[in-house]
Amino acid sequence: MSHRLPAFGLAALSVVALVTGCAPQAEPTPTPTPRFTSQAQAYQAAEATYRAYVDALNKVDLRDPATFEDVYKWETGEALNSEKKSLTKMHADGWTLTGDSVLTLIQASRSVPYSPNSIAMDACVDVSTVDLLGKDGKSMVAPDRGDMQTIVVTFAAANSNTGWLVSFVDGRDSGPSCE
Repeated sequence: MSHRLPAFGLAALSVVALVTGCAPQAEPTPTPTPRFTSQAQAYQAAEATYRAYVDALNKVDLRDPATFEDVYKWETGEALNSEKKSLTKMHADGWTLTGDSVLTLIQASRSVPYSPNSIAMDACVDVSTVDLLGKDGKSMVAPDRGDMQTIVVTFAAANSNTGWLVSFVDGRDSGPSCE
């Protein structure tokens, strides 16, 4: 599933910047610096973050919005905003989520370079048992959805227990071989 920033969001930010151009600016919030001594340690922490995020997603009960909170604590930025909209809509529409996603591979991204404040990992997620059922009990999942999803997960440095939060999840046609 791909999450993208709506174009109107950029336009709205531009209008706000023009309207408040002369107003005093607040001190910028510093980006937390991860507490890692090596790239390998940073990637291990990002993997732990993503595994905890997938575990939280697997525990979501769309009938109970309180179960969404464990997912939200592993996200920031665009990923958090998209997830809140998606889960809220599925809850409002009376959908049911069944099955579990299973992370089968996670590795440092080959397409995104390492940065101490933002890293990316390629992942394969088995969604063969996952289904979304509409209020009428019919599957809302596209019939041609593959059982294995190839994704790139971007992480932002954060003051979390792992040092990272999921900031963006992007479905990919290329990446690691997930077969």
